[in-house]
Amino acid sequence: MKDTILIGRGKTIIEIPAEKWRKHLAEARHHTATSLSFMTDNHRLVRNFAVRELPRNQGKPLRPEEIAQRLSLPLDLLSTILDDLQKHLFFLVRNHAGEVNWAFPVTSDRTPHRLSFSTGEHVFAA
Repeated sequence: MKDTILIGRGKTIIEIPAEKWRKHLAEARHHTATSLSFMTDNHRLVRNFAVRELPRNQGKPLRPEEIAQRLSLPLDLLSTILDDLQKHLFFLVRNHAGEVNWAFPVTSDRTPHRLSFSTGEHVFAA
């Protein structure tokens, strides 16, 4: 048996040597660690808060003042953290009012994808 990985692209199946795939995965892990290196404990705290609280916020975005108060962070520090997280694109997005409306994988914006949790909370998927 050949040591290969099969990848489907459209109607085509591509064979890739397993060693090449393993090398790619190792590089991806390094890239991910590098791209996350900007995050402090407070960055993780804010991001995790947004992901956890958006579903609980009844379809409304999270106001920075509320986040700062609930996490006991100064508003200016929170603003810097929100800027950093948005600048790195994948973490969160703020609306025109500066409120957090996307914290991947959830959003307060209407999308075609709806999530329901065992706790009874509902939110759209980002």
